[in-house]
Amino acid sequence: MDIAHLTTRPKPGPGPARVGDDRHLERADLLLPQEYIADATQRIHDAKRRVRVIALTIADEAETEGLLDALVAAAHRGVDVHVAADTFTYADAAGRFVPKRYLTKRRRASMAMATELTDAGATFDWLGQEGGLPWRGRTHTKFCVVDDTVYSFGGVNLDDRGATNGDYMLRITDHRLAEDLVRVYARTRHANSFFSGFRSSALTYGKDQVLVDGGIPGDSIIYRRAVKFARKSKRVVLVSQYCPTGELGKIVASKHHEMWFNPPRNASLFNRLLIAVSMAFTRHHTLYTKRQYLHAKVMVFYLRSGKRVAITGSHNFVRGGVTLGTREIALQTRNPLLIDEIEKFIEERVRH
Repeated sequence: MDIAHLTTRPKPGPGPARVGDDRHLERADLLLPQEYIADATQRIHDAKRRVRVIALTIADEAETEGLLDALVAAAHRGVDVHVAADTFTYADAAGRFVPKRYLTKRRRASMAMATELTDAGATFDWLGQEGGLPWRGRTHTKFCVVDDTVYSFGGVNLDDRGATNGDYMLRITDHRLAEDLVRVYARTRHANSFFSGFRSSALTYGKDQVLVDGGIPGDSIIYRRAVKFARKSKRVVLVSQYCPTGELGKIVASKHHEMWFNPPRNASLFNRLLIAVSMAFTRHHTLYTKRQYLHAKVMVFYLRSGKRVAITGSHNFVRGGVTLGTREIALQTRNPLLIDEIEKFIEERVRH
């Protein structure tokens, strides 16, 4: 895909959601991957009006079979079901280094899944294009909306690998947030049809904001906010799939900090090379020693004022994805109860 295509602004379509109001989001519950999949599956079974699912990878595998069956059943009974997956589902970076017959098998399974959903009355979209660099034009955004319940602001992909990684999603039942993410879904789908991006934006709910990267190369509100709060911090805790790069990594390294990301041995060949090169170039070191693949993406900022801010979502806090333009989503929160939950996840699932 040509960079120029990504920077072209789409024709008028669904615009950004409302600026927001002074009310905070409703309570957020942190769910581990299998908890998220089970909970979303049950809510989709009970859905009355709408379902929106978007992820980098969605596959009909052992861990996700029930969720996909629930989507098919919901569509059959007239629920407005829309599902979107990136072409990474059947041609991911790791897959470029395995025999072509594997890609063919994965592709056939993916197409069968899409056909089953559309035959049931759901709308299914493939996002992005197969060719090009791994992050260019990728839709890395991950969320699921079921009526007025939202699952998002974590990194869980809907396949067997995603269900077993060290990761989480947040569950929030809030009509305003659900309406906004339905609009984000529509805008992403619209922009994809023109192979274009849309400018990043923030949706405000009291003191919290949902940050949306629209896929224009170099334009990431999530990365900018992470840089902003890192500068204001006396201490930073970073959890990511990858070694942080660019300005953000330098600022974090200059603070009292903890960096938790996968050592190269945890990763597939492509990611192993990426992490090893990033570590050699930046001289950052990881504290993570577990063998479980770490896929969560969150930063907790301990500000000089004594307050805490967290940014949690789909962004890996690496500069490469910003430069090439990946679509991402994150929650910037000052909610002490939610930050306590995030710190508990880090303590129990990352540190120990």
